[in-house]
Amino acid sequence: MSQVTIPGGRVDVTKVRALLRENDLTSWDDVWKAKVIPWEGGFSQPPLKEVIESGEVDFPRQGRALVPGCGSGYDAILFASSLGLDSVGMDISETAIQVANGNLAALETPPKGEVKFTTGDFLTLELPDEEKVDLIYDCAFFVAIPPSYRPAWSRQMINLIKPGGYLITLIFPMDPLSDIGPPWSVRPSHYHELLDGNFVKVVDRESEVSLPGRAGRERIAVWRRT
Repeated sequence: MSQVTIPGGRVDVTKVRALLRENDLTSWDDVWKAKVIPWEGGFSQPPLKEVIESGEVDFPRQGRALVPGCGSGYDAILFASSLGLDSVGMDISETAIQVANGNLAALETPPKGEVKFTTGDFLTLELPDEEKVDLIYDCAFFVAIPPSYRPAWSRQMINLIKPGGYLITLIFPMDPLSDIGPPWSVRPSHYHELLDGNFVKVVDRESEVSLPGRAGRERIAVWRRT
């Protein structure tokens, strides 16, 4: 899979892969410095907005949200604006965090909740019990890390989300499976293997508001921490 879909269609991701070093997540900063970020559309994905605005899930209206691999920061801003959650966007790329802070500063209306952006490795993040979060959103983080890192991803979701809290996953791209990435092709079963027993899925559907080129290739799923 050498192409990925953005709002304008499919683009070649060969340049992205050429900048990444094997098993070195910090090389994502090289990608951001080179501005080879075709997945950044300047807004949150429509399926995320739709599941929040639909009211079908009683998402918390106070507490903390965390967005790993936050990139340009629009999702963390959305949780603070729509739900009033104090939101943290984390990215291993310092350049991405600079972009996110710039987008936050450019807002005409401040979000209801506090928004912070921080550079760090989500896979090694530790939080005391009083700082555990009520919601985590994974849009592109899962498919950006090598599959061998997925058990660590699972441990973090289990450890960092409070009982009764939520994990939102935008499952994309559901393309033919390949040994080449990122983005790594995914299936809903990949998430079940990692989350079943600690999470209950409360929403799982193919999005009806997908951007052109993504229809049929993504699902939105919401999981509640048990």
